[in-house]
Amino acid sequence: MVTTSVATSQSLFTFPSLFSWLTNSWAHKITTSWDHDTSPLTELSFSGVGADRSAKMEMFYYLVFGALAAIVAAIELSKNNKDRINTSSAFTSFKNNYLLVYSLMMAGDWLQGPYVYFLYSQYGYGKGEIGQLFIAGFGSSMLFGTIVGSLADKQGRKRACVTYCLTYILSCITKHSPQYKVLMLGRILGGIATSLLFSAFESWLVAEHNKRGFEQQWLSLTFSKAIFLGNGLIAIVSGLFGNLLVDTLGFGPVAPFDAAACFLAIGMAIILSSWTENYGDPSESKDLLTQFRGAAVAIASDEKIALLGAIQSLFEGSMYTFVFLWTPALSPNDEEIPHGFIFATFMLASMLGSSIASRLMARTSPKVESYMQIVFAVSAASLLLPIVATFLVAPPKVKGGSISFTGCLQLFGFCTFEACVGIFWPSIMKMRSQYIPEEARSTIMNFFRIPLNIFVCIVLYNVNAFPITIMFGMCSIFLFMASILQRRLMVIAESHKSKPQDWTALKERDTEEEPLNI
Repeated sequence: MVTTSVATSQSLFTFPSLFSWLTNSWAHKITTSWDHDTSPLTELSFSGVGADRSAKMEMFYYLVFGALAAIVAAIELSKNNKDRINTSSAFTSFKNNYLLVYSLMMAGDWLQGPYVYFLYSQYGYGKGEIGQLFIAGFGSSMLFGTIVGSLADKQGRKRACVTYCLTYILSCITKHSPQYKVLMLGRILGGIATSLLFSAFESWLVAEHNKRGFEQQWLSLTFSKAIFLGNGLIAIVSGLFGNLLVDTLGFGPVAPFDAAACFLAIGMAIILSSWTENYGDPSESKDLLTQFRGAAVAIASDEKIALLGAIQSLFEGSMYTFVFLWTPALSPNDEEIPHGFIFATFMLASMLGSSIASRLMARTSPKVESYMQIVFAVSAASLLLPIVATFLVAPPKVKGGSISFTGCLQLFGFCTFEACVGIFWPSIMKMRSQYIPEEARSTIMNFFRIPLNIFVCIVLYNVNAFPITIMFGMCSIFLFMASILQRRLMVIAESHKSKPQDWTALKERDTEEEPLNI
């Protein structure tokens, strides 16, 4: 299946790579549509009906997008004192500085997504060769990225964030060369950068927040705003800006990578000029292997950390699998769907989720450990919708055309899942800030990504071996498991409130001088 194989090869690296998959899939539909034999009589008979249906479907997309936008605006504008956290001016300045940097970092990431696959294809490489490039980036994120990300605890989180900028800028520069080895180097650098993006910045934020003596509850405000901007608004704006550079201004497919490098350079300048350094465990006596062993001991010795890692892997694994599946699910018979507009709708749904999370975390009740059980259960139910729709509604047998009624139902379910994703990110960040010990925060966070990378790799090589309903069923089961584990985490957290993690004991265990005392 062409659509599935394209999705597979493109979605290997980071979520923004979805853009590239959409671009290639949409281009494929345009070029292959000319190959369909259509008689003049058929065109005369069905052109009016098809045009009317297309107009209705186009209105449907606008209605869904408009409804989500209205809900997001209503939630943001209707916040009262219970939904807001009273903070200090010093914290507001600190938060705005971080949000500016994080938005620039995410812009540098999102800008590249739509054009990675397209650029490689313009250089004359086939799907197999492009797939190898993405696999290299994925493997780099799992291997080298874990090591480099873990060094942030010892060498400094600010230094790690600067390393992210430099590494990703170099990766962007390699896109100017059509040489396969240079492009492969760029993917390896990009994999390292991705690990730093998902660990170093959050680790720096949590440590700096605590170092400056800000209240713990205020941290959730920064998390929710970062997801609202970086994973929502910035994603949409970056897609539009990239389209402006490539299509409107005609600068070519390399232009978004140059723009991304510029945004990364601006962000790096702000980091160098305004951020202070903080560390996890700067001890000179601990080598990397000892640091890894200490992180492994922490995960194995504290059930809360282990549960958190399992929950994160189950949810993110389902999320990345969803990236592979949503296009063939909405267009099983090659229906013409506006991929870019649907993607923007998903991002808007994610913004809705982050707005809801902001309200929830601003209040003392319910606790994040409590409401996330419901979030995981709802997300599991939303991904069951394609299976239910298959049994209840007969699939259309006509190739092409607009999205089917079943596709419309699934779109609502997928938007619900994306809203759950928007709630998940700031909530998991808050739980990580509570349960992961500061001394090994980056190391443990990168450990969490190892099973995720392995899982996505397994899905990649087997995505064509199973029907799409089986894949969605697998994701739904994983999400129900995450809900059960979240329940267990809540019970343990409530029973151990008076017993904080003793990281000093873990360090003593590393040197095997004294037994671990938790």
